[in-house]
Amino acid sequence: MKSSVTNTHLGKIAIGTDVIAQYAGAVATECFGIVGMANVNMRSGLVNLLKGDNIKKGIQVTISPTQKLTLNFHVIVSYGVSISAVADNLIDNVKYKVEEFTGLEVEKINVYIEGVRVID
Repeated sequence: MKSSVTNTHLGKIAIGTDVIAQYAGAVATECFGIVGMANVNMRSGLVNLLKGDNIKKGIQVTISPTQKLTLNFHVIVSYGVSISAVADNLIDNVKYKVEEFTGLEVEKINVYIEGVRVID
């Protein structure tokens, strides 16, 4: 597990990519139009909706050598919503909240729409 390390006057702070992914996933699922994170099975081509602690499997976090974050989201959206509006909302919310949470700059957020679901 890769982590971001920040030196302070009291010592080091290390934030793992799994922690960032879990937090970013929780923020993303609160966004309007997002049903949840998706897990794509490459062998069968099936897309599964992830719940609970597994939402981090739908997010890939990369930390550059300059300590900047790149987040890749694989999401399932609600039927009937504007995909571009949902993606813009997700990007804005996640960027703000992850930067506040980690103190690291989010360089790029990629959103991959893996499916559409009808919500009851």
